[in-house]
Amino acid sequence: MKRFIVFAVALVLVASIAFAAGKTYQFTGKVLEVKDNVIVVDKNGEKFEMAKDANTKVKGDLKVGAKVTVKYESRAAEIEVKAK
Repeated sequence: MKRFIVFAVALVLVASIAFAAGKTYQFTGKVLEVKDNVIVVDKNGEKFEMAKDANTKVKGDLKVGAKVTVKYESRAAEIEVKAK
């Protein structure tokens, strides 16, 4: 019975992640800093730091001071199921 409950919880978590994987979010602000692997954007006085890599699509000239809209996906990076 205990194994079944752990399996059911894990299945729900995996299904939730799969469902959320296609969901995108966005925010707009002014670029404060650009590095090879990160962009820092000021959104109404709050700094947002987003990772970027070779797969990140950049449309236009990304530089400090530019107004940008950043689209991103929310996903789980790691899940650890603990035994009770």
